[in-house]
Amino acid sequence: MCFSATASFTAATLLGVVGVLTLRKARGLRELPLAAVPLLFGLQQLTEGVLWLSLRHHWPGPQTFSIYLYSLFSHVLWPVLVPLAILLVEPGRQRRNALRVFLVAGLSVASYLLYFIIKFPVTAHVHNRSISYDSTHLFLAGVLILYLSATCVSGLFSSHRCINIFGALAFLLAIAAYEVSVTTFVSVWCFYAAVLSLLIYLHFSGPMQACRAELVRSRDRRAVLTPRTPTSRDTTGHVAAVQGLSAVRDLIAPRSLRSSRCRDEAAAPSVTR
Repeated sequence: MCFSATASFTAATLLGVVGVLTLRKARGLRELPLAAVPLLFGLQQLTEGVLWLSLRHHWPGPQTFSIYLYSLFSHVLWPVLVPLAILLVEPGRQRRNALRVFLVAGLSVASYLLYFIIKFPVTAHVHNRSISYDSTHLFLAGVLILYLSATCVSGLFSSHRCINIFGALAFLLAIAAYEVSVTTFVSVWCFYAAVLSLLIYLHFSGPMQACRAELVRSRDRRAVLTPRTPTSRDTTGHVAAVQGLSAVRDLIAPRSLRSSRCRDEAAAPSVTR
């Protein structure tokens, strides 16, 4: 598999454009994490493009910065953001409970890998025309299972079709990247997943708009069925409205009627407390 700075920068540009368009189609804060996935993948590919140039021209400062920033994307961000983003747009209660389990798994593996990123130096080098990141802790059986569960299997528990497709294809591409080379697994799979994230745009536009209908209906149903508790502001506004109507009534009522009402109020006995 041949990759290069050109491939990374091209992918970063495409994902950046699609990512901005996807963010503009998000409805509310709950959809923002999912809508941000293509743009974040674009930033990750941009980082790897800089790393390619740093390795080629021997720039130690940009090289170290790019390695650690890329590792934060691949090892820490994705196992947390993916299940969280899917959870936030999921309308079904049982599915949300299952996705919370994947979120806990993602937080656990991200914390574990972050510790080793901080504790031990991370290096990278070119291997068979791809970049190899020296992060052996990711390939421990338990860690890899938790990582794939959070980033791939979680998508299968969504009620949205395009997210199901994303999760299934991400898992298959992980197997393909592993078959290509264990040494360059992180770089190759992240590139595949970055291109695959273009599916997120389809979730927010085009024929996949039907995927979001259930979530919108669920929100509308909760808004109708949930009674609204009156607040002090509502009470104050109601009193002011009644007083205003009384003043208008007094202005338009006949003078004889107002005089009669005044006499009745004067004749009424006063009440002392």
